Amino acid sequence: MLTFYHHPLSPISRRVWLALLEKEIPFEPVIVDLSKFEQFQPEFLTLSPFHHIPVIVEEGFRVIESIAILDYLEDRYPQPSLVSTCYRQRATMRMIQMVTVNELVPKLSKLVNKDNVPLAQKAKRELDMGLSFLNTCLDKERYFGGDRLNLADIVVGAAVPLFARLGVELTVYSALNQWCTNITARQAWQMTNPSDGDFNAWKNVIQRWMQIALKRQTRQHKGS
Repeated sequence: MLTFYHHPLSPISRRVWLALLEKEIPFEPVIVDLSKFEQFQPEFLTLSPFHHIPVIVEEGFRVIESIAILDYLEDRYPQPSLVSTCYRQRATMRMIQMVTVNELVPKLSKLVNKDNVPLAQKAKRELDMGLSFLNTCLDKERYFGGDRLNLADIVVGAAVPLFARLGVELTVYSALNQWCTNITARQAWQMTNPSDGDFNAWKNVIQRWMQIALKRQTRQHKGS
């Protein structure tokens, strides 16, 4: 059976968790407790030397990095398919995934920490640009895959609902707002949706990490 190393509050892990549920793939979950720094334990580092989650292992074959894992799951378990056979639709899907990963997800930690460090105007513009781009890509469709869920929905769906919970107003992005309503009603999203208590715990962990990083940067700056 496939073993899935993850943490239920990690939006990056959630991409894989959602795909496993949507494709109805049997798996054994193993929680890596980030608050206890279990990702740095020697046993886990043999699986993920970069101390990142998620990781999957199946029949001795290991895959790290969530996008690579999603590709593996699609090829290994092709039904139900979450990838179009059209090359243009596949390119669009990957484009949306990468925009989400590179342009939007890095803003999550800044939003979590906005009470301590207000969001800069540049970050606000970049966030609006990313959400506007996704809104345009939907073009009144139910999903990024049209009338069918695809891997772009998986990646965006692990992130954008968190932006809404962090106070980002999605109603100005009408298509994206409707998409968010559609996607979060799906059973897989309901099953993986963190409670308010867990969500606040995740925010506290992120804030603590950012404070540690800021102190480290300050010490390095003073020492240079």
